Amino acid sequence: MRRTLVLLMILLMPLRAVASDRPGDFDYYVMALSWSPAFCEVQGDPEQCAPGKRFGWILHGLWPQHEQGYPSDCRSPMRNPSRADTAAMADIMATAGLAWHEWQAHGRCSGLSSEAYFDLSRQAYDSVTRPQVLRQLDEDVRLPARVIEEAFLEANPHLSADGVTVTCPDNRIREVRICLTKDLQPRDCAPDVRRDCRASSALFDAIGG
Repeated sequence: MRRTLVLLMILLMPLRAVASDRPGDFDYYVMALSWSPAFCEVQGDPEQCAPGKRFGWILHGLWPQHEQGYPSDCRSPMRNPSRADTAAMADIMATAGLAWHEWQAHGRCSGLSSEAYFDLSRQAYDSVTRPQVLRQLDEDVRLPARVIEEAFLEANPHLSADGVTVTCPDNRIREVRICLTKDLQPRDCAPDVRRDCRASSALFDAIGG
């Protein structure tokens, strides 16, 4: 009877709780590229959003992903990165604080050391050309999210439409997410990741001064 009750409890648990959170046990990566001007308008950060910074597409993170669901906050025996390690990622992640957060939430689930995880994250970022989408624009504009997706696909012919998704919470273009194999080859995103922005148009924030 007890065994039956335990099995029933497991079956009734939410998908995230059942998904494996063992380091290295995942299927592919999602690389999230954040549009910094949108982040600065909505949330802001004194370091990332200081006058003169002019960040565009920054690396939000390289996230281990299951075919359904994702691991998070894994317990890993790997040593945490040093301050110098996280500071070295600020050129593509805007702040050392974001690099530290991403290691804690996602990097530990990769099964890699912090050094190897950050190296792989940089390789992923460098493997994709970030298009100069309206980079010289002085004012915010509204446009269909597909304009951003098409710009990425044009700049990266090796990517496919099913391997790239654009997010627009609150009708503001926030991120481009690109799905990659464990050795950073392009692949299609699983259905739970492939959720393109459905708004007819969304705000695209200009890079400030």
